[in-house]
Amino acid sequence: MITLNINNHSYEVDASPDMPLLWAIRDMAGLTGTKFGCGIAQCGACTVHIDGKPVRSCSFPVAAAAGKKITTIEGLHERIGEAVQKAWIELQVPQCGYCQSGQIMSATALLKTKSNPSDADIDTAMQGNLCRCGTYQRIRSAIHHAAELIK
Repeated sequence: MITLNINNHSYEVDASPDMPLLWAIRDMAGLTGTKFGCGIAQCGACTVHIDGKPVRSCSFPVAAAAGKKITTIEGLHERIGEAVQKAWIELQVPQCGYCQSGQIMSATALLKTKSNPSDADIDTAMQGNLCRCGTYQRIRSAIHHAAELIK
């Protein structure tokens, strides 16, 4: 058994140590906001925060997450995360929405380190978060808007 701290709740999971964290989050903890996209850490749909840093959960072993603070989209309740989610809604960012939880998790991590990011900062931080619908301009606008909301 491996104990995971997900969104400030303790979960005991009976999992192989090398199982991807994504499957423990979705299948064992029942938190389905984190999405499976590519399975090789290239699309960003599975992004969660581990100790505040964005991580691709599809390639992060569950054993490496033990003892760390894991935050999923369902647990994003602090000021910055709420501002990002509000900006996403106000600017109607999603189309299909599949990648958006990963996008929001990466955007929140960016705004925790840079309160007023430039377009280049945003492009760098969001690199690797793919959107099949091509909402990149709306994502960038929403991050700028969230930065204003936080002020």
